[in-house]
Amino acid sequence: MSSHGTDPEDVDAAFAAIVADLRAEGVGKFDEETLEPQQPPQQPPQPPQPPRPAGAVPPPERDASWRGGGTPWDDVVLGDDPAEDNEHFVPPEPPPLPRPGKGAFVVLLFFLVGLFLLIAPGVIGLSATVGTPLGILSLVIALALLLLRVKQGPPDGADPSNGAQV
Repeated sequence: MSSHGTDPEDVDAAFAAIVADLRAEGVGKFDEETLEPQQPPQQPPQPPQPPRPAGAVPPPERDASWRGGGTPWDDVVLGDDPAEDNEHFVPPEPPPLPRPGKGAFVVLLFFLVGLFLLIAPGVIGLSATVGTPLGILSLVIALALLLLRVKQGPPDGADPSNGAQV
């Protein structure tokens, strides 16, 4: 007996039974074998089944009907790609970018002035003690104006009781 409580001879017999069942269903046969007339496979002796405890459910019957029909494996894996049919998807032209309004230029101006005052206030003759607060103030104004421009709610003309819009 092995450490798992199974006899190695029972495992070999069970494996032989599984292989025989697969061969009987035609698994593993090549085209040359299927061209010749087949003899019905001989069933190997079944290994003795241990007695089931009372109330145990018997194992389900094997049904290999799900394997039949359909496209052969080689055609699925090695065949032509069905996505390469005659019709190809051509995406539509994207809509043009909207033109920036005056407010966007004001926000950009405050942002650039704020960065300039933080990085190099001495270029225009300001000291760092004056340029730093003015630069921070300019960046805060740019951020506030940018947040005020964000649209809230549904788009114009949309029915808010209509659920999600695509």
